[in-house]
Parts: sequence; C-alpha cells; structure tokens
Amino acid sequence: MYFVYILKSSQNGTLYIGFTENITRRLREHNDGISPSTKRYIPWKLVYCEIYSNREDAKEREKKIKQFGKVYTQLKRRISRSLKS
Repeated sequence: MYFVYILKSSQNGTLYIGFTENITRRLREHNDGISPSTKRYIPWKLVYCEIYSNREDAKEREKKIKQFGKVYTQLKRRISRSLKS
C-alpha cells in the first residue's frame, strides 16, 4: 500500500504533503527531525491520508496536490475542520 498524506505543524500550522509506503514510520521520521524539509516545524500531526495500491498512482496524486492549484484548494476546503484542530 502507498499513502499520500498531509501533515500539519503544531508549531505554526504549516502544511506538508508527501507520499510513502509506511505512514507510521514516515510520521515518526518527520517528528524525529530526520527530514530536512520538515525538521524546523516539529511537531507534526497527520491531518489527511489517501491510500493507493499502486505506487505510480500515489506519486501522481502527490504531484497534483503539490501543484497548489485547484486540487489543493478543493482538498483544503474538504478537510477544513481537520486543519482547524
């Protein structure tokens, strides 16, 4: 299984989009400061996750969300209550 996920920094509300094969391990890596792009905004919490059986589908979805266009805006609207908490 492959996961496309959105993390929210508890520090300042910054969002991070990623994809992985192991969501538990990856969240731990983000919170342990292993990922250079996210270590300055620790701690992170998972606010959204999609599951795919195909790696290419997950990677393509991550890329679409990261383009920060209509897809990103619609997704943020759909999970707005999760982002507020």
